[in-house]
Amino acid sequence: MPQFHHNIIKICTALGSTIIILLFIQACSFEKLEGATKAYAQDIPDANYKLPVTITDSVDTLHKKKEIQVDSLLNKLSLREKIGQLFFVRAQGYFQNVNDEDYRELASLIKQYHVGGIVFFKGSVYGQAVLTNQLQEISGLPLWITQDMEFGAAMRVEGTTRLPPAMGIAATQNPDYAYLAGRITAQEAKALGVHQVFAPVLDVNNNPRNPVINVRSFSGKPDTVALYGQRFMEGIQSQNIIATGKHFPGHGDTDTDSHYALPVINHDYERLEEVELVPFKKMIDSGIQSIMSAHIAFPNISDNPNLPGTLDPSILRRILVDSLNFKGLIATDGLEMRGISAHFSPGEAVIRSLKAGADMMLLSLDEISAIQEVERAVERGILTENRINRSVRKILKKKKQAGLFEQRKIDINQLNIAISNPENREIANEISRKSLTLLKNERGMLPIQPNRYSRILLLSVTDNDNEERGAALAYEMRKYHPAVRHRVFHRNISAEDRQDIIQSAQWANLIIIGSHVYINSSGGHHFDAAQRRLIHSLPDGTPKGVITFGNPYAVGDLPNARFHLLAWQGSDLQLRNTAPALFGASNIGGRLPIEIPGSYGINRGLSLPQTTIRFGDPQSAGLSSDSLYKIDTIMHDAIFDSTFPGGVVTVVKDGVVAYQKGFGYETYEKHNPVNKSDIYDLASLTKVTATTPAMMKLIDEGKINLDDKVSSYFPEFNKGKKQDITIRHLLLHTSGLPAYRVYVDKLKSRSAIVEAIKNEPLINEPGTTYEYSDLGFILMGEIVEKVTGKRLDRYMRDTFYSPMGMNSTYFNPRDVGQWVSNRIPPTEIDTIYRQKTIRAEAHDERAYYMDGVAGHAGLFSSGSDLAAYTQMLLNGGTYGGQQYLSPAIINSFTRKQSEYVNRGLGFDRKDEDSSSAGSLTSEKTFGHTGFTGTSFWVDPEHDLTIIILTNRVYPYRSYGRNISKIRAAVANAVITSVID
Repeated sequence: MPQFHHNIIKICTALGSTIIILLFIQACSFEKLEGATKAYAQDIPDANYKLPVTITDSVDTLHKKKEIQVDSLLNKLSLREKIGQLFFVRAQGYFQNVNDEDYRELASLIKQYHVGGIVFFKGSVYGQAVLTNQLQEISGLPLWITQDMEFGAAMRVEGTTRLPPAMGIAATQNPDYAYLAGRITAQEAKALGVHQVFAPVLDVNNNPRNPVINVRSFSGKPDTVALYGQRFMEGIQSQNIIATGKHFPGHGDTDTDSHYALPVINHDYERLEEVELVPFKKMIDSGIQSIMSAHIAFPNISDNPNLPGTLDPSILRRILVDSLNFKGLIATDGLEMRGISAHFSPGEAVIRSLKAGADMMLLSLDEISAIQEVERAVERGILTENRINRSVRKILKKKKQAGLFEQRKIDINQLNIAISNPENREIANEISRKSLTLLKNERGMLPIQPNRYSRILLLSVTDNDNEERGAALAYEMRKYHPAVRHRVFHRNISAEDRQDIIQSAQWANLIIIGSHVYINSSGGHHFDAAQRRLIHSLPDGTPKGVITFGNPYAVGDLPNARFHLLAWQGSDLQLRNTAPALFGASNIGGRLPIEIPGSYGINRGLSLPQTTIRFGDPQSAGLSSDSLYKIDTIMHDAIFDSTFPGGVVTVVKDGVVAYQKGFGYETYEKHNPVNKSDIYDLASLTKVTATTPAMMKLIDEGKINLDDKVSSYFPEFNKGKKQDITIRHLLLHTSGLPAYRVYVDKLKSRSAIVEAIKNEPLINEPGTTYEYSDLGFILMGEIVEKVTGKRLDRYMRDTFYSPMGMNSTYFNPRDVGQWVSNRIPPTEIDTIYRQKTIRAEAHDERAYYMDGVAGHAGLFSSGSDLAAYTQMLLNGGTYGGQQYLSPAIINSFTRKQSEYVNRGLGFDRKDEDSSSAGSLTSEKTFGHTGFTGTSFWVDPEHDLTIIILTNRVYPYRSYGRNISKIRAAVANAVITSVID
């Protein structure tokens, strides 16, 4: 019995466990294995035997395995085992029962034919990880796991981080993004137990009719491919994962798909050296560890004119190994592809690949037959065993370097930490946004202004039968525009659906065509006849734009479109990040890495800045999710304490709505949960969201002056001390007017209330005392109407709300329609004046009896709309590319202007001692609060807005007295979350 077993028995004896000893001795009767596998089994117990956990722990702690010596191990392998190590077989990374036919065939290849590794195709995170561990457990030698991950692990594995394709990364003009993409790919590959990634693609895509490479290539320029390929490779290999450059010597200038036939490239070596080989030389000089061959014939540089490069010594040995001095692993492209399998038997393909210089035989059409043929070739002297040894030695060295002889299994418990974490997702989103490339923008169509194009049809044109194509784009667009219809023209569309598309096109005043048309195996990249007929049937007079989600060359089919935008890929990642750019919510700055013949030259691209808010997540705005989630606890505790039945918190940082959540219910009956898009009665926020910006605008335009006498608008003020009152006094609450009067006990009309205010006696001398007054703001609302000829609600909708896309901001929302009023929680049960539950009508009695429109109250809005409004203030008065207010007027109104209190003109400011803006916001913070439980605070130093909307006066206004502390606690949680 080996000394190893004696040691275990000693351990068991010390533990006093006779039963465990007997079980261990029985289990040590391993089935004899062939060749070196038998010797290796002394270190690795048979996979069918499961050691008790306590014993396993003792073995791992007390037994140190001998370091594997590759040459010694190689010498102990049988010829069959050596040949098996060269083969890498297909597997799907989903759950499989051990009795499933696919699993049994895979297990047989591993146990009986000793294959060297796996090429995983589609799968899920846990499915692939569990299957990997199972396969590693039944294999004598550790398996080498490989996978295509050109645009991240998500190319194959559901639930992982998806990245833009190579051409999209190059469009960012930032090589660091290539490094980050490679690093993310490798991090998630490692967590999944993958040791070698088949990426990056180093082909130079200089043929528009290339049916297989296209956006998989970084560029049509060799130097660009080399630069971005190098950075991607460095990102992968920074995680000790092997990168594989493909497809040597270059697959970019073909118009035949090697999956279906053998492409032929007739270039000479001089041309190859100037273009196709440039990236490969760069990668080899930079230390890439693996190269994949191409199934392409090169008759003008080969001694074997009709032989695919994979099987051609002129390509692999003479150029790759001898000329370029590559010493790493050479992998074949899939040997099942018709460029190989249509001309060579499985065994002959492997034999020729080995003779050409390849090491890793990927995806043979018939591994068993191929292994047998290779074994027979060695026996007959067609191949030497030394040639087999050379490749097997390389593979075993990689396995040793990866530590697989010590630990071959995956830690399943780490998957939900390493895979698709927030940091990786945010980097992917950032690259995706930066990749967008605008080639044409006639008449400034982008960014889309909702008041200019009020009805949008998104028409997704696809060359398959996916009826959901483009759905994620439509969903995101509706965050920025209320009227977006989405229709899909797919391969099996019915006549009724076709007619519905035509009717929707007639309804729209803007049509956006989302092209999900991909290049096909014949090299065609144009819309087909049916697609062209549909597009030509769209109304001529309706402006159209085109977005390509795959093949960038497709824009050439629609030259008359007003805009051409390249988004590179039809993944949800790209769709989600395209929508904000359409509306100015993220900048556009990509540049074209290829030439689109007859349309656009290389490096073409227009730039548009971000001008509106974007809906994102905390990471995208530099906020810590963990810290920010303190808000959830604060809000839930406030609801439990009956401060309010529910509410919405919105946080805007750096132009990004980084946090927005609805909490609780509309009422304490808990029938209707609050949605983050709910609309609330703003109460006194009306003062700074309607009346104050109206006055700012009119002052900017010179139509009103801060020092205008109120008497110039109301003759009733042209007497006594009232004649000294100015607009400035009204804004600062120093007019001398009282805070409010009930009035509505007797006065129940707009004219009567305004008349009473005009005749209201002063309680203080103007300019001497601060007295927060609703009455002064009611008067200013009337002044706006006198100056503009429009009532305050109409003036604000025409001047601010509609052009800014604030489609949830209204006075009298009940009159707008149920799509607005149904989103409004009840405000209060009124037992004094209206004797009913107040909902979708002004809570403030004076505003209600003034037809719902007053300068001090009556406005309703949502968190998203207030985010847009406050961001306009932070932007210095611009939003969506339009200047609404001057930076000077915003600075004047928001800085301290009162000698009595820390207030601006109209706006409140953070108190020096205590404030509902919290203790951590900056001294420049300004905003306002509303009696119904609403507030917003804007911190210019942090480029930050905190918006809280609640109905804290429900069911009665005596409720919710603790609201100020909740506001402060939320503000402090937000500031704490800001990452330096």
